[in-house]
Amino acid sequence: MITKTQIKNSLDNLPENVTVDQVIDQLIFIEKIQKGLDDSRNGRVNSKEDSKEKLSKWIK
Repeated sequence: MITKTQIKNSLDNLPENVTVDQVIDQLIFIEKIQKGLDDSRNGRVNSKEDSKEKLSKWIK
């Protein structure tokens, strides 16, 4: 989950002239990064071997 502070910091780092779509894209990006970090901290990760196995199934 993204915090209000993270949202404020993200908005502060954007240029003065920004579209609503760019703001939304930035917030989605920050949220995805946060989810990945949370997943990593909680052990919800794939090993290199698991990743290779899954990828080989998709590439066929």
